[in-house]
Amino acid sequence: MRSLVFLLFVAVANARVYSRCEWARILKSHGMDGYRGNSLANWVCLSKWESNYNTRATNNNSNGSTDYGIFQINSRWWCDNGQTPTSNGCNIRCSELLTDNVSTAINCAKRVVRDPNGIRAWRAWSRHCENRDLSAYVAGCGV
Repeated sequence: MRSLVFLLFVAVANARVYSRCEWARILKSHGMDGYRGNSLANWVCLSKWESNYNTRATNNNSNGSTDYGIFQINSRWWCDNGQTPTSNGCNIRCSELLTDNVSTAINCAKRVVRDPNGIRAWRAWSRHCENRDLSAYVAGCGV
């Protein structure tokens, strides 16, 4: 048990948590501003409410699936964690979404948003970002 606690502590200690503006610049450099009609502010807001810009964030859902990474990509639909029956729409292992190399997470988010639900696939976006003034999410970031 102590080993597990230690490993969890080490994983959290090594997590990359971006600042709001740093994350906005990274998203912009990966072509997310305007991607599928979603402003950069939408993506920053979504990431804030899903993971608080944390690359190692996970959330266990009541249906047995798990959400992974900075975008909280779900194991039932988009990645394979080796436990949850999955469609694996992004054709990746869920663990790839927990690295500090966010390219995989961004590419998977682009795949998710191409789905018919679009950015509404993320409940946090619908709850906290939809139909709101999101300018504060990119204010002062030079993007």
